[in-house]
Amino acid sequence: MVPLRGRASELAERLFGATGQQPIDVLRADSAAWTLPPRDDYRISHVTGQWSAEGLLHREPVPHGETVLTSRRGITSHHANPWLMLDAGDATEDRGEIWSAALAWSGSWHLTVQRMPDGRTAFTGGAGHDGTQLPLGPGKEYETPCFAALYTDGGFGAASRAWHGYVRDHVLPHPDETRPVLFNSWEATGFDVDETGQKELAARAAQLGVELYVVDDGWFRGRRDDTAGLGDWTPAPERFPQGLRPLVEEVHRLGMRLGLWVEPEMVNPDSDLYRAHPDWVLHFPHRTRSELRNQLVLNFARDDVAEWAYGWLTRLVADNGIDFLKWDMNRAFSEAGWPARGDGQDLLWTRYVHNLYDVIDRLRADHPGLRIETCSGGGGRVDLGILSRTDQAWPSDNTDAADRVSIQHGFSKIYPARVMAAWVTDVPNQLTGRSVPLRYRFHVAMAGVLAVGGDLARWTPEELAQGADLVAEYKKVRHIVQHGTQHRLRGPLDDGPTAVQYTTRDRREVFVLVWQRAPRHGTPRPALRLAGLDPAAHYRDAATGAVHHASVLTGYGITPELPTGDWSSTALHLIRVDDEAAADGAGPSS
Repeated sequence: MVPLRGRASELAERLFGATGQQPIDVLRADSAAWTLPPRDDYRISHVTGQWSAEGLLHREPVPHGETVLTSRRGITSHHANPWLMLDAGDATEDRGEIWSAALAWSGSWHLTVQRMPDGRTAFTGGAGHDGTQLPLGPGKEYETPCFAALYTDGGFGAASRAWHGYVRDHVLPHPDETRPVLFNSWEATGFDVDETGQKELAARAAQLGVELYVVDDGWFRGRRDDTAGLGDWTPAPERFPQGLRPLVEEVHRLGMRLGLWVEPEMVNPDSDLYRAHPDWVLHFPHRTRSELRNQLVLNFARDDVAEWAYGWLTRLVADNGIDFLKWDMNRAFSEAGWPARGDGQDLLWTRYVHNLYDVIDRLRADHPGLRIETCSGGGGRVDLGILSRTDQAWPSDNTDAADRVSIQHGFSKIYPARVMAAWVTDVPNQLTGRSVPLRYRFHVAMAGVLAVGGDLARWTPEELAQGADLVAEYKKVRHIVQHGTQHRLRGPLDDGPTAVQYTTRDRREVFVLVWQRAPRHGTPRPALRLAGLDPAAHYRDAATGAVHHASVLTGYGITPELPTGDWSSTALHLIRVDDEAAADGAGPSS
């Protein structure tokens, strides 16, 4: 793994003889450039998508000339993500050469791949996008963001596991922590948030086994729908007459931590903040300010705006004992101007991100126990830069379990299960109208950081009991999911099952999740060949007691029993036993 970064001032001095006394405009300053050896048929792997359909994997030949992956939206983007993998055209999940790189930047970015006539391929990457330049005043420096890269001959799976290890060892602020089971109030209450209702919902969540209760949108002043209130970040007095403290104390009494949804970078025109500071938003003079979701983007590049955000956030956390923030950002930039500065419309793209990072860094320094989830209308801001100062990420607003299998598959190419928040929500799903069994929804969400987002008041006693059992089951294996190594045994490519395996780093425990959409009659179910086991060991199935030799599990495979019908799923937990225990006949063996 090779992380590279550089300083624009040093580069300018070398190339142009600049002394640091003259202003310069940096037209482009990529973090690194890589040239790969000649190969016959390079392919590129990357993800594309949109809101509610992020992270969809594409793998295609690299055309001659240039291929540009980019975001010009001011955020990492739902439409692409700042990483790529290149292979020689013959790589598989388990073998083949892979060259890969990922950019640690949470604003606009570009990656450029060039295929040359002599068979070589090269790529570069950095912050920013075409059409803007970075003004750099006398004595100022610009440090390009980290652009980390790796090589492996172990295929796409080995590349992903290397990235997961890099994120764990060099990116995350608290990599050894185990993330708690979370409940989010959004689907249950929408904007109808008050102290009494949230206390009742929290009690149900605690009975389910939840450890972190998150109050979503609707808790602050003026917020009854999405048309007003953003920017006025104090508890709604008519719904929380004594502030948030009574709710926080009740949630803590129930044995859970409390989190809040916030969107610090946004403002509704119908808010006291906007009426007082209409110049604080991104805008151009004499041009209509385009609203999306009835909101405008605050100009975080302005130091006064960033200082305002830091001030109310640190007070909110300190005054109420808040344990967790779901930091959302629901729209991209438009009318990206800063009229108060002559160079503002170029400067803001970079300074916005730096000030955002600074606010989060200061907030975490003030409150070492605070944990943060990055969210941007779903997966619009997931990258190594934001993950270096947050604890988990929200991959998509689409919680349909069937769609999530593909979204989570693409997410796992670079980012580990340890940071992937995944909710169990109600059916019919609010986006797709699809209904799948509760067990299937839980098994899909168990592939990351398990959370529940349904309306528990409407769950039947049977659903609540099953949900509590599945939460307890996840708690037994989450150390494997969140801290182990991941193998994608079978991707979501056809009508067959999709399967993913997690193994503790000492290879003592294995957890396998299998999902089947709609099996075809007469089609044999493929055996799943496990990976990364201790080759001389036996493994016992924690549910059945059956004992299997590792050589059988990896060489021949295992065919997990799936319930009949559509949307079936299962989970397999294997624990290593010594040869004596296996010989004692603890169960049938293979």
